[in-house]
Amino acid sequence: MKKTNALDRQRAIYAGGATGLRQKIPFDPVLLEQRAQAAMSPEAFAYIAGGAGLERTMAANRNGFERWRIVPRMLRNVEHRDVSIDFLGKKVASPFFLSPIGVLEMAHTDADLAVAKAAAALGIPYIFSNQASVPMEACAAAMSDVPHMFQLYWSRSDELVAHFLHRAEACGCSAVVVTLDTTMLGWRTRDLEFASLPFLKGMGIAQYTSDPVFRQLLDEPDEAPPPEVRPTWDAIRTLIAANRRYPGGFWENLRSGRGLKAVRKFIQLYSRPNITWAELPFLREHTRLPIILKGILHPDDARKALDYGVDGVYVSNHGGRQVDGAVGAIEALPKVVDATRGKIPVLFDSGVRGGADAFKALALGAAAVGIGRPYCYALAINGQAGVEELLENWLADFELTMGLTGCKNVEEIRVAGTVTEV
Repeated sequence: MKKTNALDRQRAIYAGGATGLRQKIPFDPVLLEQRAQAAMSPEAFAYIAGGAGLERTMAANRNGFERWRIVPRMLRNVEHRDVSIDFLGKKVASPFFLSPIGVLEMAHTDADLAVAKAAAALGIPYIFSNQASVPMEACAAAMSDVPHMFQLYWSRSDELVAHFLHRAEACGCSAVVVTLDTTMLGWRTRDLEFASLPFLKGMGIAQYTSDPVFRQLLDEPDEAPPPEVRPTWDAIRTLIAANRRYPGGFWENLRSGRGLKAVRKFIQLYSRPNITWAELPFLREHTRLPIILKGILHPDDARKALDYGVDGVYVSNHGGRQVDGAVGAIEALPKVVDATRGKIPVLFDSGVRGGADAFKALALGAAAVGIGRPYCYALAINGQAGVEELLENWLADFELTMGLTGCKNVEEIRVAGTVTEV
């Protein structure tokens, strides 16, 4: 595992510049996004970068950080700085984790596996996406003893949900992160402009196609007959893509139709808007892992989560991808923290674009802070090495912010007065 020190990282970058070496991953988040856009197809970039509707929630996530200002304190001994935290009962190298992002094959062919290897190299926890391009078992093997979790989308098949939970336990996941805000896809205008949904090409469904319960479901008759499709070149390309991505030989998949059946079955199972609080005990019946509820924005929901005995809540609005005009995540964070009364950890993501943002979230009560789109952009630019470079830079940025504010460890960030609202 790499040991990174902010000043050493800073010196190395400047020393490299003196010999003509520049970093491949831009430091400026706007330039990072622009460079990633150039490396991705238009459809891929739209899927990763886009939000719901007019993308006002994405703007609220970013603008919300401007409401808070850091208040540095002087003449404190910060020569020795410790950015480690306790994360779900285990000491980890920093307060960061990698948020779940689906269909990473749209950014890079190595997809989730490259991200898992990069996270392991820096000792940063990673939440495997339910919509991954690589099965959780392969990513877990790459993570070794670095904490990793599984994000669960609760599908229409309880049998499949139960088996996903079993697999998460078997591959050493530290927790199950149940995403509550995506029981249906939001109105994502960038994707709609391209009329592009990657799942229809068999992308991002590796957790399903690698699962024996899901494969058994393919033998069941469809709930509705498949729609008639006009034999266009695009339809043929979609058919080829779906069968190439399904495990096994392409020609056998084409003959049996398994690839296309898998896509249709996934579409039938994915959306489940009838899930309520009453279903939560089902998870407890089928896993011993800690349960974290993702998508909590209202303090009453946080209090209800306590009533149902969950192990953590996760303040997030899915990076603005679900509800246009929703409350910014950083705005919701203090109220949710107050509602939980310190009884369970509160994870946080959405809109974080650097070390200072993470500092503010921690000062407002977050137990750990998730990195989202930026690591995906770094993946698109330079694969695993790009993700590692970005993570090293974010760690250095955070450590310097912490030290320059007069805090020698993360606990000191949480002391009242480190941030103020304006």
